[in-house]
Amino acid sequence: MKSREELQAIRERAKAALAVRETQGGPRVVIAMGTCGIAAGAREVMTTLLEDLAQRGLGEITVSQTGCKGLCDREPMVEVHMPGAPPVAYGGVTPQVMRRIVAEHIVNGQVVQEYTLNAELKE
Repeated sequence: MKSREELQAIRERAKAALAVRETQGGPRVVIAMGTCGIAAGAREVMTTLLEDLAQRGLGEITVSQTGCKGLCDREPMVEVHMPGAPPVAYGGVTPQVMRRIVAEHIVNGQVVQEYTLNAELKE
């Protein structure tokens, strides 16, 4: 059995993680969670994203999920929608890549080129 304080801390962390998923407006991240995406590791990518955003205090980012995007061989797939910029689709996203996307793209505005699926963004 956990102490009351430990349970309260767990509750607060869970509430913060849920708040990240419910924010409206501003930047948005969408993770493909179809069967193929889940089998390829999309749940772990989602967990990493939520944890990283919470640790960085980025509660203004909306996080959502969608079904299959039709590119099963490129799963897990993540789309990043930043205000005033075209959406960027990433493929083959692992938890480590998700951390890079948060740090480089969401925080610093630099697309992580080697994982993008957008032909017009390829160098």
